[in-house]
Amino acid sequence: MDVTALAPDREGSLFVMQRKPRSAIPIAVAGLAVFAVTTGCDVSSPYSSAAGPSGMATMGTSDIGPALTAVRAFDLGQIVVDGGGFTIYRYDRDSANPPKSTCTGACAQQWKPVPAVATEHLTGLDQSLVGTLTRDDGTDQATLGGWPLYRYTKDEMPGETAGQGMAGAWFPITPRGEKVLKATDPGRSDAFGL
Repeated sequence: MDVTALAPDREGSLFVMQRKPRSAIPIAVAGLAVFAVTTGCDVSSPYSSAAGPSGMATMGTSDIGPALTAVRAFDLGQIVVDGGGFTIYRYDRDSANPPKSTCTGACAQQWKPVPAVATEHLTGLDQSLVGTLTRDDGTDQATLGGWPLYRYTKDEMPGETAGQGMAGAWFPITPRGEKVLKATDPGRSDAFGL
């Protein structure tokens, strides 16, 4: 994906303008930079490609530690991203009450379950909505509003939302655990703030 430009919003924060319509969203770069500086993180690669015993991606030692952060996306409103700024999704075929993941095997290779340790590092989320579940393979996964959380492997850069609406069941998740169905009005004055 091409990055067109870095430009300031009304409050002076920088955001990225991207050419890929609706499948990519600019995120407030300054906010992510502050997050990276305050946590001592490198925002280049949130998950390693190494697979653990369950086949799930594991965190590499030089990667960002798992985290969940609420941000305001340019055209989607409030969404949740991981420690690297990658969009977090929920799956409509899962269950929120009780929390249960149905994405296993090949599904879990494409839609990486967010590790439960991410719930220890929250920014802008209501702690009472965050939890964990134990998957059928014995690993623990983060939940929000009861929904198991995932990162789409085909989102190649922070803020991208290539998985939105995939199979009519995958959607970015809001800080309240709801799914994002459509773009909001990008002309709102707070559209680029965290």
